[in-house]
Amino acid sequence: VLLAAAVCTKAGKAIVSRQFVEMTRTRIEGLLAAFPKLMNTGKQHTFVETESVRYVYQPMEKLYMVLITTKNSNILEDLETLRLFSRVIPEYCRALEENEISEHCFDLIFAFDEIVALGYRENVNLAQIRTFTEMDSHEEKVFRAVRETQEREAKAEMRRKAKELQQARRDAERQGKKAPGFGGFGSSAVSGGPTAAMITETIIETEKPKVAPAPARPSGPSKALKLGAKGKEVDNFVDKLKSEGETIMTSVGKRSVEAAKVLAPPINMESVHMKIEEKISLTCGRDGGLQNMELHGMIVLHISDEKFARIRLHVENEDKRGVQLQTHPNVDKKLFTAESQIGLKNPEKSFPLNSDVGVLKWRLQTTEESFIPLTINCWPSESGNSCDVNIEYELQEESLELNDVIITIPLPSGVGAPVIGEIDGEYRHDSRRNLLEWCLPVIDAKNKSGSLEFSIAGQPNDFFPVQVSFVSKKNYCNIQVTKVTQVEGNSPVRFSTETTFLVDKYEIL
Repeated sequence: VLLAAAVCTKAGKAIVSRQFVEMTRTRIEGLLAAFPKLMNTGKQHTFVETESVRYVYQPMEKLYMVLITTKNSNILEDLETLRLFSRVIPEYCRALEENEISEHCFDLIFAFDEIVALGYRENVNLAQIRTFTEMDSHEEKVFRAVRETQEREAKAEMRRKAKELQQARRDAERQGKKAPGFGGFGSSAVSGGPTAAMITETIIETEKPKVAPAPARPSGPSKALKLGAKGKEVDNFVDKLKSEGETIMTSVGKRSVEAAKVLAPPINMESVHMKIEEKISLTCGRDGGLQNMELHGMIVLHISDEKFARIRLHVENEDKRGVQLQTHPNVDKKLFTAESQIGLKNPEKSFPLNSDVGVLKWRLQTTEESFIPLTINCWPSESGNSCDVNIEYELQEESLELNDVIITIPLPSGVGAPVIGEIDGEYRHDSRRNLLEWCLPVIDAKNKSGSLEFSIAGQPNDFFPVQVSFVSKKNYCNIQVTKVTQVEGNSPVRFSTETTFLVDKYEIL
């Protein structure tokens, strides 16, 4: 019988402990405190015994996963159970550290209960444990959807009834009669007794704030009332939405603001501002070879001051890869071809103010391997039941500086977390989506190559396609605006530039 399962420190302090039979807290704390003293460091065992119990354990970095069993328990079954416990923990905890285990203690306890019931091992695997703990129910979703529909219909019916009562009361006031009762109030309601009057008053009073007050003018009161009521209904609906989704809206807003701050740092925008943006779409084979690489770039001009509307942009093109350039139809193509200047066909005209205007775009399509900016070599090799995966990157275009690089490797589902060997940079294991994200803050000429090694159960095909994302403030095709001058007088104009190089798709299949 399995008495308890616990995660403890090397000193024997319990972080999470789940007892499967009746045991006091002092008893379990005493057993765990005695555990490190019983271990013999000279021998490599996975269990240790006392007169009353047996400890079956597995080291996990600075912690121990410990099962406390009776002495006549089947040690082979206990070792198999221990391995399942050890694989469950990385599913809920990113790092095997004390504070991370404490933070996810309830998730772990629920998972432990799926493995063992009343001291006996259940016949479950990791994928089943995940399904059971998530408790996703189609019937529950259907029930909730039906209930919400019924609530909406009931509210709509309530509003309709209240409007009918109001209308009847107003009609009665106009004709100088008592307000009539409605079905369900009996004979007293029809005769206009005190009960009917009280019920009608209550409904009207609660509904009154939703209706705009009638205007002082006698002419056309119905129109004003209708408009007022409609406006108020819209306001009430908006208020209701706010009350229901207020926290969601605010959190989304905060997140989008934070993302904007990360992606676009503040730039001192001059009256003449240019955005030079490039997007790359690349597909490589896992055995090498570039299947397709397509790059699109554009210079977007934004002028905010009228006196700088008649200008020319001096473009410097140092690209040697055969980029195809195309100017806007209103731009003087001959001037650009002869002098690499962007100006309007009619020099008397001026560029539009306060709007983004694309003036030049370029395109590069190639299957030349030497043009790949960042090469990724993923090499999975089978060893027994698991796979050893070696993956490395190398920056071929040394003039680039790539920021926030994330190399995403898919993992097989239901096999737990990968065991990381050597790594340059950091990693994140997303157990929900079965992904390993290799994160590198900067890749440039000083840090042009790096590698990652890990092992996990699976087949070589499970680790593809590898996807890459990054952001760069230097563009791939060396096309820049070096100078801006006015059409008349050729005097220089101050300008600001914002350059971004982004990934549209970057896959190793």
